[in-house]
Amino acid sequence: MLPFSSTQTKPSPHTPNLYPSSHSISHSLPSPPSTLKLPKTHTHLHPHRLRIRAIDAAQPFDYETRIKTNYHKSNALKIAILGFGNFGQFLAKAFVGQGHTVLAQSRSDYTKAAQSLGVLFYTDPNDLCEQHPEVVILCTSILSSEKVIRSFPFQRLKRNTLFVDVLSVKEFPRDLLLKYLPVEFDILCTHPMFGPESGRNSWANLPFVYDKVRIGNNGFRLNRCEKFLGIFAKEGCRMVEMSCAEHDRHAAGSQFVTHTMGRVLERFNLESSPINTKGYETLLNLVENTSGDSFDLYYGLFMYNKNAMEQLERLDNAFEALKQELFGNLHEVCRKQLFGIVEAAEAPREEPAQPQKLLTVGTQNVHDETPKKGHENGTEQLH
Repeated sequence: MLPFSSTQTKPSPHTPNLYPSSHSISHSLPSPPSTLKLPKTHTHLHPHRLRIRAIDAAQPFDYETRIKTNYHKSNALKIAILGFGNFGQFLAKAFVGQGHTVLAQSRSDYTKAAQSLGVLFYTDPNDLCEQHPEVVILCTSILSSEKVIRSFPFQRLKRNTLFVDVLSVKEFPRDLLLKYLPVEFDILCTHPMFGPESGRNSWANLPFVYDKVRIGNNGFRLNRCEKFLGIFAKEGCRMVEMSCAEHDRHAAGSQFVTHTMGRVLERFNLESSPINTKGYETLLNLVENTSGDSFDLYYGLFMYNKNAMEQLERLDNAFEALKQELFGNLHEVCRKQLFGIVEAAEAPREEPAQPQKLLTVGTQNVHDETPKKGHENGTEQLH
């Protein structure tokens, strides 16, 4: 038996020494046991690779994670928002929450607000277009929308970019987009009929109206449109497909009237009281919701919806009719109270009826018109 070196770890008794090194064996006189080295095992001849076979083991590049990542990337959109005010930030928060890449541009500097939401902000629309967003959302005020569209550098975008508007009127932006956008662009007119106040906690069951004005007839463009609409469907919105003209007819009778009544009550200075009823609380909430919107929005609802004037006239006529009904009933009550006694006093008195005397048998009726003896031709006879 060969002696072993004390510097080498003793191998396991189950591991045979099959490959001794030639220079590890001393050819001289036997050395003390501590001077002979143990031959090394050539592990490169029989490699044993470590494989992770546990399903729940932490794997940095496991198959499931890669599949999920690829799926989210394939469904994510690069969305640009033109106009990053309150409503633009309100939408961006939901877009980012669903994993979409969001860019923004506005005439005011919203860099800090964008950073807090995970949005890339650009002050120059040319820089924004060079990022080649798949979807561009027009989120400006109604009054400034035409100016923004006319000055926007469409030539820097991809030729088949999807352009979306979220204005509160529909026929007006539809006509603008058809007029100024290149014919290769897709157009989707939408109206989320809620805002930062009404949709603060959830979008569930809130109406989202849309009209596919011009969508290219190929799989990629149709799929991109459905992906964008799917953002609102995933948030629980009630999806309503409706033409722009039909939307404006309904909106004039609902949204414009709502904003009008809210602003009237705001100027009426409604105040809460210790005995508020449910109906009164509803009116206070209406004032709170409408007062948060700018007057430009309200003016745009009136100016750029041809049905708004008709609704305003109907409101005016209804208010006048109600006043006339109130004053008419009040006039009757006051007339009875003020003039009822006088009219009764001035009415002519009727003479009491005289009792009729009946004829008695054997006597002459006092009403007999036959002249008495001694009276002829109305002249008394002389004796």
